Amino acid sequence: MAIQRVAILGSTGSIGVSTLDVIRAHPDRFQVVALTAGRQVERLAEQCLEFKPLIAVVTDAVGASRLSDLLREQHCTTGVLYGPEALVSAVLNSDCDTVMAAIVGAAGLAPTLAAAKAGKRVLLANKESLVMAGDLFMQAMKLGGGELLPIDSEHNAIFQCLPADFTSAPQASFGVEELWLTASGGPFRNTPLADLAMITPDQACAHPNWVMGRKISVDSATMMNKGLEVIEALWLFGLPLEKIKVVIHPQSVVHSMVRYRDGSVIAQMGQPDMRTPIAYGLAWPERIDAGVAQLNLTQLSALNFAEPDLERFPCLNMAFTAARAGGTAPTVLNAANEIAVAAFLDQGLPYLQIPAIVEQTLDQIQVSPATSIEHLLEIDAQARQLAGKLVTQVSSR
Repeated sequence: MAIQRVAILGSTGSIGVSTLDVIRAHPDRFQVVALTAGRQVERLAEQCLEFKPLIAVVTDAVGASRLSDLLREQHCTTGVLYGPEALVSAVLNSDCDTVMAAIVGAAGLAPTLAAAKAGKRVLLANKESLVMAGDLFMQAMKLGGGELLPIDSEHNAIFQCLPADFTSAPQASFGVEELWLTASGGPFRNTPLADLAMITPDQACAHPNWVMGRKISVDSATMMNKGLEVIEALWLFGLPLEKIKVVIHPQSVVHSMVRYRDGSVIAQMGQPDMRTPIAYGLAWPERIDAGVAQLNLTQLSALNFAEPDLERFPCLNMAFTAARAGGTAPTVLNAANEIAVAAFLDQGLPYLQIPAIVEQTLDQIQVSPATSIEHLLEIDAQARQLAGKLVTQVSSR
């Protein structure tokens, strides 16, 4: 069996660390050839010393200098690059055949798109590639001839519950009626609405089930994360929006479900541990040990499901609205949310103002067709600038 050569975009984040954990357990199957990170230089240096990739990428020259010094001290020969173009180089110049796309935010779009065009196996944990540029990204995957495997636990679960050739054959013959994306509801699903005004960043980042980065944790609390996943599902599985549902499932044991015409509902279940979908993506179509504890059904007291409260989670409703509008609307939604969440985490914006900033930004930027990556990046920049101004107005009150 040939060793799979893996590039990890976002290796110091939670997905990247879990990916390395799975790879560490299977040295006979996987080789790390490229690692990229933002500003966690020391952590990236430790990863480079252990896995010895050909290329390591950081955000800027200062980080690159620091990383080079750390690696030189340990006689590590990994090449160090920096900047957005270097992320693309990590995909194209590392001789990888598999790319874990785990950079959070719009910064992950260009290298993930490069991986698609180059015909790599793309393990997609970067929502923005499909939220911002779903049509363009799926076209790139088709032209490149590579494999696209979703890593988000919900989409990975649906992928496992669908027939193997669902996305490449006439779908009517499969009898799929609905896709059900499960959501934990985050830390505030039972918090009185009046108390949400006083939520702090630390409270929002304390997810009850999953270990995630701070930005994604806030998105889970507002359920914007689930809204972005709805838009992703549109592109991944090709079903109309009315066939994609969201259901609150606090236990995070059922990771998503597919309802069929004959009344069957097929669900994928497991521990709330991202190593399961990561291992599935790395080894597909085989299954390997992910290092995850087995699910013991006899120890489960209950599995509960409920409709999401859109008054509590207005971000989810806005995501559905953006999905219906199409074109550049999802790009604006994502950009405004990134700015608002960053402002909240920096203590400059109240929690309840996150959806307000996103809504105002959506209202003020006209929707247009998504014609090119360059156009989408222009809209992304425009939305970020507007959202930043709106944040400043709120903070100065």
